[in-house]
Amino acid sequence: MSGSGAAPGPGSGSSSGSGSSSAACRFAHYFVLCGIDADSGLEPDELAVLYQWLEADRHSKSQEATNPTSGENFDQSPLRRTFKSKVLAHYPQNIEWNPFDQDAVNMLCMPKGLSFRTQNESKDPQFHSFIITREDGSRTYGFVLTFYEEVTSKQICTAMQTLYQMHNAEQYSSVYASSSCSMDSLASSIDEGDTTSLLKLQRYNSYDINRDTLYVSKSICLITPLPFMQACKKFLIQLYKAVTSQQPPPLPLESYIHNILYEVPLPPPGRSLKFYGVYEPVICQRPGTNELPLSDYPLHEAFELLGLENLVQVFTCVLLEMQILLYSQDYQRLMTVAEGITTLLFPFQWQHVYVPILPASLLHFLDAPVPYLMGLQSKEGTDRSKLELPQEANLCFVDIDNHFIELPEEFPQFPNKVDFIQELSEVLLQFGIPPEGSLHCSESATKLKNLVLKDLVNDKKNGNVSTNNISMYELLKGNETIARLQALAKRTGVTVEKMDLSASLGEKEKNLKLQCEEAELRDYQLNVQLREVFANRFTQMFADYEAFVIQTAQDMESWLTNREQMQNFDKASFLSDQPEPYLPFLSRFIETQMFATFIDNKIMSQWEEKDPLLRVFDSRIEKIRLYNGRAPTLRTSIYQKCSTLKEAAQSIEQRLMKMDHTAIHPHLLDMKIGQGKYEQGFFPKLQSDVLATGPTNNNRWVSRSATTQRRKERLRQHSEHIGLDNDLREKYMQEARSLGKNLRQPKLSDLSPAVIAQTNWKFVEGLLKECRMKTKRMLVEKMGHEAVELGHGEANITGLEENTLIASLCDLLERIWSHGLQVKQGKSALWSHLIQFQDREEKQEHLAESPVALGPERRKSDSGVMLPTLRVSLIQDMRHIQNMSEIKTDVGRARAWIRLSLEKKLLSQHLKQLLSNQPLTKKLYKRYAFLRCEEEREQFLYHLLSLNAVDYFCFTSVFTTIMIPYRSVIIPIKKLSNAIITSNPWICVSGELGDTGIMQIPKNLLEMTFECQNLGKLTTVQIGHDNSGLLAKWLVDCVMVRNEITGHTYRFPCGRWLGKGIDDGSLERILIGELMTSASDEDLVKQCRTPPQQKSPTTARRLSITSLTGKTAKPNAGQIQEGIGEAVNNIVKHFHKPEKERGSLTVLLCGENGLVAALEQVFHHGFKSARIFHKNVFIWDFVEKAVTYFETLDQILDNEDDVLIHKSSCKTFCHYVNAINTAPRNIGKDGKFQILVCLGTRDHLLPQWIPLLAECPAITRMYEESALLRDRMTVNSLIRILQTIQDFTIVLEGSLIKGVDV
Repeated sequence: MSGSGAAPGPGSGSSSGSGSSSAACRFAHYFVLCGIDADSGLEPDELAVLYQWLEADRHSKSQEATNPTSGENFDQSPLRRTFKSKVLAHYPQNIEWNPFDQDAVNMLCMPKGLSFRTQNESKDPQFHSFIITREDGSRTYGFVLTFYEEVTSKQICTAMQTLYQMHNAEQYSSVYASSSCSMDSLASSIDEGDTTSLLKLQRYNSYDINRDTLYVSKSICLITPLPFMQACKKFLIQLYKAVTSQQPPPLPLESYIHNILYEVPLPPPGRSLKFYGVYEPVICQRPGTNELPLSDYPLHEAFELLGLENLVQVFTCVLLEMQILLYSQDYQRLMTVAEGITTLLFPFQWQHVYVPILPASLLHFLDAPVPYLMGLQSKEGTDRSKLELPQEANLCFVDIDNHFIELPEEFPQFPNKVDFIQELSEVLLQFGIPPEGSLHCSESATKLKNLVLKDLVNDKKNGNVSTNNISMYELLKGNETIARLQALAKRTGVTVEKMDLSASLGEKEKNLKLQCEEAELRDYQLNVQLREVFANRFTQMFADYEAFVIQTAQDMESWLTNREQMQNFDKASFLSDQPEPYLPFLSRFIETQMFATFIDNKIMSQWEEKDPLLRVFDSRIEKIRLYNGRAPTLRTSIYQKCSTLKEAAQSIEQRLMKMDHTAIHPHLLDMKIGQGKYEQGFFPKLQSDVLATGPTNNNRWVSRSATTQRRKERLRQHSEHIGLDNDLREKYMQEARSLGKNLRQPKLSDLSPAVIAQTNWKFVEGLLKECRMKTKRMLVEKMGHEAVELGHGEANITGLEENTLIASLCDLLERIWSHGLQVKQGKSALWSHLIQFQDREEKQEHLAESPVALGPERRKSDSGVMLPTLRVSLIQDMRHIQNMSEIKTDVGRARAWIRLSLEKKLLSQHLKQLLSNQPLTKKLYKRYAFLRCEEEREQFLYHLLSLNAVDYFCFTSVFTTIMIPYRSVIIPIKKLSNAIITSNPWICVSGELGDTGIMQIPKNLLEMTFECQNLGKLTTVQIGHDNSGLLAKWLVDCVMVRNEITGHTYRFPCGRWLGKGIDDGSLERILIGELMTSASDEDLVKQCRTPPQQKSPTTARRLSITSLTGKTAKPNAGQIQEGIGEAVNNIVKHFHKPEKERGSLTVLLCGENGLVAALEQVFHHGFKSARIFHKNVFIWDFVEKAVTYFETLDQILDNEDDVLIHKSSCKTFCHYVNAINTAPRNIGKDGKFQILVCLGTRDHLLPQWIPLLAECPAITRMYEESALLRDRMTVNSLIRILQTIQDFTIVLEGSLIKGVDV
C-alpha cells in the first residue's frame, strides 16, 4: 500500500503497459478543465437537490418548496442554486494504471457544482485540493484553482433571466399570501451580513440581462501522484494570471501544460527539482528514503486554525479511530487540517473512510457506521445546532472556522500530553506562531481579520492566512494571550520580542542563494520540525514493539490464510511493560485497525519489500538503540524531547539551496496556425492533439524509470515463482487488510439508489463481521484464561484489557443503532431507542395494571428459605440506570446499560426484546438499516448470546460509588435447630470494595434488605448473635446475599452451630462466599459452567472434622500432603499474576481448598479427639496446651544462639495466641485456629511455629504414633513448602482479623 509514502508512484509499480513506464515518474498525470457545458445549458444538480429534498422530507417540511422532479429549488434565488458542472477537457485521455474517473474528478473539482455571480459580487479565485483514495488504499491528489469567467452564451443568460422572473413571481405571491413579512426566508438566501436593507437585497437578488454581466465558475486542475501542493498551486496561479493579464503569455498555454504533463519528472527521493511556470520557476523537493514521507500542506495553518491544544485532542481521536467530522466554509481548510493530521500519524496510517471534502451529493455518507475522517463544507450562516448528524456517540466534531471542537465521552488523554504540548509550542514560537491558534475573538484579532480579508482582495491569490506573519504580531501586541506567551517564551529561552524577521531574512538572502521564497523555506522547516516531534513520541512509545510481534507462520501463504484466527501481537505483555499513565490510551490504541495494519506490515516484511513508512520507523528505532548502547531502556513515563529537529530542518535547506534537477523549459509545440488565440479573461480552448501524447524522444527520465520498472518486474515474477499466484495473493492481502474495515472511500462516480443500497449492504456485512470478531475475541480472552486456571482463583483478563474490549463493544452497538436512522434524537441512538420503547411499554403497563403480578414471587420467600426470584425486566434495568445520579449523559447511560446487561447475561435477550417491537423499529429506521435486515440481526443477537458463556463484572467494577440495594437470607438447618431463637442476631457483609458494618437482624426474620455503597464482588459474611434468652443455640446452613441490581447471588456456606456450649462454642463465624450460577433456584447446582470458583468449606467436611458425624471417610496422609501443596501453589500463582488480574486471596486462605483447611487436615491427622466425658477436643486445645508449656519453659539448650532463636519464636507464638484469645470477639475454637493461620501466613511465621508445635511434649498425649505431625520427614517437607510463600506481601481482609491486636 503506497499511501503517501515515498513510493515511486501510486500503486508502486502496478503499471504494466509498455511506454507507460515513463509515466510512473511524471510530476503530473492529468490536466483537467471543468465548467459549464454551453450545449447542455443550465442543468440543476439533481443529486444535491435530491439530498435537500430528502432532508426536507426527513424534517417533514412542506414539500412544495422543493420539487425533486424538476430539481428546482424555489426557496433559493437562482444565483444561489446548484447547477451541474462538467469535465470540459482532460489531457491525456487516459493512463492505464491511473484511469481517469470523470465523475469523481468533476465532483471534487466543483463540489458545489457551478456557481454564478454578477459584476456586483467578489470574484476572487479560490484554490483547493482534494484526494482520491483507490480501492487498494493508494492515493491520487488533485489541485484546483476555481475562477470566474464571463458567460458569453446568450442562451444561458436568457435561461437565468427566466428563472429569476419565476422566482420573483413566486416570492412576491408568497409575501402577499402570508401577510407576515417573509423577508426572513428571502434574507436567508443571501450572505447573512448583507441583510441590511431591502434595496441591497433586491440588487443582489436580481439579474437583468440588459443591465448585468453574468459570470460562471470554471476550474483548472492538476492531478498528481504525490502531494506537491505548493508547486501545483504556484503553477495554476501563474496559468490564471496569464489568462487575465493584459499581455498574452510568452508562449501559448499548451506549451506550459504539455511541459508539466510530459516533460517534468517527479524529483527522485532526497532531491529537489526546478521547473518553469508561465512567468517564474517553480521549486519542489522530496524527502529522502530515510526521512519522513512527503507532506506539502502547511502544518502551521492547521495549528493556527485549531490551536495547539485542540489539534492534539483531534489527533488523539484520529489515533483511536473515532468518527471525525471537520466543518468549514473553505474547502482548502478542510484539506489542510485533514492532511495535516493524517501526516502526523507516522508511522501509522488512517485505514478507514477518508473524504476530506464531502460533496453535497454524498451527505448520506455521514450515516456510515464505521470510523471516518470527513470534511463537510458549512453553508454561510448555518451554525452547528442546525447540523443533523446521524450519530454522535463516538463523534469528534471540529468546527475549524470557529476554533471549536466537541469531543466524544470517555476519552483518554494522549500520554505526556502537557510536556508534549509544551515542546510543540516551543517549536511554533520559534517560527512566530502563537500556539493557541490565530484569530481569537479579541479586538485586535477582528482588526486582523479585516486586514487579512483586504489583503486577499488586493492580492488576487487566495491564501487562507496572510503570508506575512509579522504584521500579525504587531497587531497582536496588545493581546493578553500574547503577553502570556512572551512570558512563557522568556522562561523557555525563546526570544519573541524582536519580531523583525524581514531584516534578518534579507541578510540571509544576500549570503546564500536560496532558490525559493524565504516564507516557503520556513513552511517546509516548520512542517518537518513539528512532524519530528510527533514521530519522536511514537518512536519512544513503541521503541521495543518488535519484541511483542508474534511471528508464527512459516510462509506468507499460510499466514494470509490463517490471518483471522491468529494473534499477531502480544498485547497483554506489551501493556504490562508500559508506564501506568500511558495505559488508558495505549490499551485502546493497540486495538485499532491502524495498529493492526502496522503489525501486519511488519510481519509481511519478512517475505516482501518493507512498507516505506515502516522502514523509516524501524531505522529510527535502530538509531535509538545505538544511542542507548543496546541496553534495554526502562519504560519510564519521563518525557524525552526530540533531538533531531536541527538535522531535519538542515537537510531541507540544503536541498533548496542547490537544485539537483532542472526540467526542460516549456517550448513551442507543433500547433496548427491560428489556434491558441489569446482573449483576455477567457481560458482558451486548448488544442487537444498536441496535449494528448507526450514527446517520443527517450530522455534520461524514461531510461532511469525503465530500469526500476524492470527490477520491479523481476521482483514480481520472483514472488509469483515462490508459489503464490499474484492475483490470489492480492486477494488474500485485501481480505487480510480489510478485516473490520470494508470501505476506504465511497465510490464517487455512480450514485444511483442501487449503489447507495449496495454501499449500505457493505456496511451491514461489515458491522456483522466486526460483531463476530469482537464477541469471539471477548470469549477467547475470557475462556482462555478460565481454562488455564482450571478453577484456581477467578479467571479474568486484565481489567484494563477487558475494559477496552467492552468499550469497543459499546461503540459497535452505538454504530449499529445509528445506521439508517430516520430522525436522530439525542446523542445516543441506542438510548433514544430504549427510551421510546420504555414509554410504549409503560403506557401498556398502565393500561394493564393488575396487583396479582407479584403474588407467586413473594410466596416463596415467606418460608424464609430461599431468595425470591428476581424478575428479568429490560425496563427495570433501565430504571436502575436512570436512578444513577453519577451518569450525566445519554451516551453514558447507554454504556452503563450495556455493561449491566452484559454482567447479568441478558444483553442478547434485552436487545431481542427491544427489537421485537417492530412498529417502533419501522418508525425509527429506514429500510436498509442494519436493524431491519432480519437475517443479519438474528446472527448479531446470536453472537451476543455467546457472551453469556463467561462471567463479566463490567458494571460492578466500574460504577464503584453508586448505592446498591442488597437482599440477604439466612437459611437454618430446620431438622436439628430451633426454628425460633431468642437471641439477637447480626450480620456484616464484606466485598472487595468495602463492608456494610454490623447490621442487626430483626428477631426471627431471616430475610432482610439493605442499601449501601457498591461492595464490589462479595467475599465474606460475618454472622453472630448475643446468646441472650433460653433458645440461644442456632444451626445455620448458609447465608445468601444478592445484589438487587446485577442479580449476582452469593452463597456463604456455614453448616455449624452458633451458641455457647455447643460445637466449638462460637457465637460468631466468618463465612466465605461463592458466586452462584445464574439459573433458576432448582437447578442451580446442576448447571455446568466454566470451572467454578472456590467455595468456603462445605458443611460435610466441617462437621466431619469436628467429629459430629463420622460418615465421611477421612483423607489419608498422601491426600493431605497433596492438599497442602495445592493450597500453597495456588497462593504462589496468585502473586505471579499481574495485580489487576488477581482474584480474592481470602478464598485461597480460608476457602474450601484453602491453606487453613489444608493445615487443619494436617493437625487432625492422628488427633486423639475421642470425646472425653462427652466434651469435644479441638486443635485449639492442643495449641493452648503448647502455649502453657512454652510459657513455663526454661530448660537450657546446648547452643546459645539456638536458644535465643527458639525463645523468640516461642514468645511470638504465645503473644499471637493470647492476642486471639483476648480479642473482644465471640469466636469459636476453629475460628481462632483460622485467625492464627492467617496471621502466621501474613507475618511469615508459620515455618517457625510448625517445628515448635511438633516438638512440644503435649503432642505425645494428644496425637497417635502414626500422626503426620510426629513424623520428622513430613514436618520438614511441610516447612519447606510453607517457606515458598515467604517472599509475598500478604494483605488480609479486615473481616478475618477484626479486633485481634498483634
